[in-house]
Amino acid sequence: MSDLARRHEDEKVFTAYFARPRGGAFNRKMYSNACQEAPLSPTFGGPGNGDKKRVLNFSPGPAKIPEEVLLQAQKELLNYRGQGLGVMEMSHRSKEFEEIIAGAEKSVRDLLHVPDNYKVLFLQGGGAGQFASVPLNLMQSGSADYLVSGSWSAAAAKEAEKYGNVSLVVPKPSKFVTIPDQSTWKLNDKADYFYYCGNETVHGVEFQGVPDIPSHIPIVADISSSLMSQNVDVGKYGLLFGGAQKNIGPAGVTLVVVRDDLLGHARKECPSVWDYKVQSANTSLYNTPPCFNVYITALILQWIQKNGGLDAMEALSRQKSGLIYDVIDKSNGFYSSPVDRKYRSRMNIPFRIGTGEEQDQLETEFLAEAKKHRMLQLKGHRSVGGMRASLYNAVTVAETQLLADLMKEFQDRKTDSQEN
Repeated sequence: MSDLARRHEDEKVFTAYFARPRGGAFNRKMYSNACQEAPLSPTFGGPGNGDKKRVLNFSPGPAKIPEEVLLQAQKELLNYRGQGLGVMEMSHRSKEFEEIIAGAEKSVRDLLHVPDNYKVLFLQGGGAGQFASVPLNLMQSGSADYLVSGSWSAAAAKEAEKYGNVSLVVPKPSKFVTIPDQSTWKLNDKADYFYYCGNETVHGVEFQGVPDIPSHIPIVADISSSLMSQNVDVGKYGLLFGGAQKNIGPAGVTLVVVRDDLLGHARKECPSVWDYKVQSANTSLYNTPPCFNVYITALILQWIQKNGGLDAMEALSRQKSGLIYDVIDKSNGFYSSPVDRKYRSRMNIPFRIGTGEEQDQLETEFLAEAKKHRMLQLKGHRSVGGMRASLYNAVTVAETQLLADLMKEFQDRKTDSQEN
């Protein structure tokens, strides 16, 4: 049986045991027991760890890491493949680490089908670092177009204003719930690049497809929260970047995929550590990288490959998000999603519970109920409030089903109490 087939079988067994029986009533006792017995390898027990079970982590990032990867890292923590030391202690100039980072690059190239005329870089500074790195490397004539569709693209545009003229292709909206039709965009034919965020983590707005931009203008995309969750036509972009802490690793690694012709144009004030040409010439080793974080990223990329690649990740992301959106859409307004259905995110689902004065109380109660069942990180971003479920690659269908069932049960209980 293949790894993917085995994973699907595990999902079916877990769902069959833990989830609400099809067509049957919600069994609260069974559900509570299920949450207390969620899968956990015995390897995580033992001295120092006690008997505490793993939680169901719906964090927007840093996010859940596949248990299989954590177990391998645990196994190799003190002695990486017979070397007598761990990756955290290893020289970044060693043959062993060079093999790790080269393997990570190969996985990225294989998964994304990266053309030969693109460089793959593992940098630091997160998405916020790239908000500055992009204009410092690409803003040659001093102007760029930005599509602002949420908090992160807004932050990127604000940072870029330090280095030149930033034109917003549509006015910044008061609420980020949709993406204006491209026919309304005002593009600058002489812009050095066009910038957008593929998935807005805070607001749950996901761009569909690739913007139709004149071919002489490089497209730059922040794909931090959708990275490695779907296929991407890299050849249509000038530059793609994403922080690892959503889908491909712990915080501290930033993946950059940049076309060769965009190298070598960094502004004089660009720090060497953020100069794409300098980092490319040094295979991302110009400065000491976060070696252990790169190692975990390499393991997660291998995990994605073993589990069906991006086709499988995309199918699972649609299945998982569909479970939550289905509850929202069939709740008769008890749950609501503010986002235009056409642009709903597969990765980050913001929602509200109830309306009016009861809203805050219901959401507080829901968070407390979720915590009882070890479901954490469901509170919405402080700038928008409400709830948010983040369903990155490592979150399973079974875990998502448990959340969907809790949402149904919570609504049933609150509706019954109001009727009585």
